[in-house]
Amino acid sequence: MGKDKFMTAQEAVRMVRDGDSIAVTGNGGGIMEPASLFEALEKRFLEEGHPAGLTLTHSAGIGDKDCGGISRFAHEGMIKRVVGGHWGWSPKMQQMANENRIEAYNFPQGIIAMQYREIAAKRVGLITQTGLKTFVDPRVSGGKLNNAAREDLVELIEMDGKEWLRYKTYPLNIALIRGSIGDAQGNISMIYEPAYLEALAIAQAVHNCGGKVICQVKFAAQAGTLDPKHVRIPGILVDAVVVCPDQQQSTEGEYNPALTGDLKMPFEAIPPMPLDQRKIVARRAAMELRSGTIINLGFGMPDGVARVASEEGIADQVKMTIEQGIIGGVPASGAIFGVAYNADAMIDGPSQFDFYSGHGLDMTFLGLAQADSRGNVNVSKFGPTIAGAGGFIDISQTAKKCVFCGTFTAAGLKTEVKDGKIHILQEGRVKKFLKDVEHITFSGEYARENGQSVLYVTERAVFEMTPEGLVLREIAPGIDLERDVLAQMDFAPLMPDTPKLMDARIFAPEKMGLKG
Repeated sequence: MGKDKFMTAQEAVRMVRDGDSIAVTGNGGGIMEPASLFEALEKRFLEEGHPAGLTLTHSAGIGDKDCGGISRFAHEGMIKRVVGGHWGWSPKMQQMANENRIEAYNFPQGIIAMQYREIAAKRVGLITQTGLKTFVDPRVSGGKLNNAAREDLVELIEMDGKEWLRYKTYPLNIALIRGSIGDAQGNISMIYEPAYLEALAIAQAVHNCGGKVICQVKFAAQAGTLDPKHVRIPGILVDAVVVCPDQQQSTEGEYNPALTGDLKMPFEAIPPMPLDQRKIVARRAAMELRSGTIINLGFGMPDGVARVASEEGIADQVKMTIEQGIIGGVPASGAIFGVAYNADAMIDGPSQFDFYSGHGLDMTFLGLAQADSRGNVNVSKFGPTIAGAGGFIDISQTAKKCVFCGTFTAAGLKTEVKDGKIHILQEGRVKKFLKDVEHITFSGEYARENGQSVLYVTERAVFEMTPEGLVLREIAPGIDLERDVLAQMDFAPLMPDTPKLMDARIFAPEKMGLKG
């Protein structure tokens, strides 16, 4: 039977020792974030100076761009090393990385999620082609974000005449994870969570390394009363259950049943997007949708594709997926991107990345922060801003078709859609189509070698990657080719033919009448 595993957050974080290696769950918008455990651990460090010298591993972005999430660890001496998939939600941790106060690494989200299983199984590492010819390739930077990161955590190997990357495994001592209900034996249900992420894989990895697994939940249950079909983490893996009655499903509220599949909301309840530059990009991208395809949607501007598909009544003709393990439905946007309304299925994150890595996706829609003449894309690092790759590399390298979505310039761009045309009211101060991107998150060379179809969609122009380079295929009505496109680029795109006008329906207020 064993002893009761319930304890307070303060008691639970006493298990963490100096030098421990911690793995945590969480996703933007407070999803699956054990916030009370983070807060208790931070409080202990600020009061005692312990635990110190920690290694932190997290696959997704966690935080509120202020003091929450992994910013709870952003104190001098508390953290020695961070291996993060996405850094954008914690400016404080970014600052520590930029100042070389921690050893900072950025690995693809899927790599980290799947690597937990390699650690659990005591295998030699995760061997994959994901990351080749991007910044995580050791021939580029090996995922290192600063000079303090000296240890090589990924190596290039050759097997069967092909190049591979081996992401090395390392011990994990502490798991800080989350669920919905926990019983006295440590069994954990996630029945009210909108995603499962990699909680089970982390628990297995830490347990098999001889560490301690601490799980935050909203409700306590009597031992033996949980439906075994609802137990996502068995009690044999869990050392402490911390009950936090004020735990929120996300930063948007205590509980939304449409995010867990407990009800199906009408798609009409999702408001249409206003006709602005964001919708222009989403509409043009959505024109690439084909009935029956399995797609992925990335964070930011690409999530508008879901709203356009919903507005056009074709959301049920494609299967939308997101890397957090959601299949079907319509992904939510904004801070809680990573969950979906009316999902068909929810699986764990590592399994979703298995599917992606095996080329299961027909198409993906991803963000576009910088692009260059060779087709490379950067979404991970711009000067001192460390956004992190998230699942971008895992997804973009294996989808059969990539559609990158973003505005043509950044920082101050203002546009107006009027009379079937788009007008540039104020040009952005920052060019996004550069001679060379600052960070290679997507490798055009790798894509060409593997025969991927790649489009770059903006509010005023559409480009296609070809073996010869980037070709300008379309421009928007109301746009001057020389002034608004060519003069705003640091390289000359190829134009074997006169670019055609983008579809007029994109710029009209009524529905486009898209067919899947």
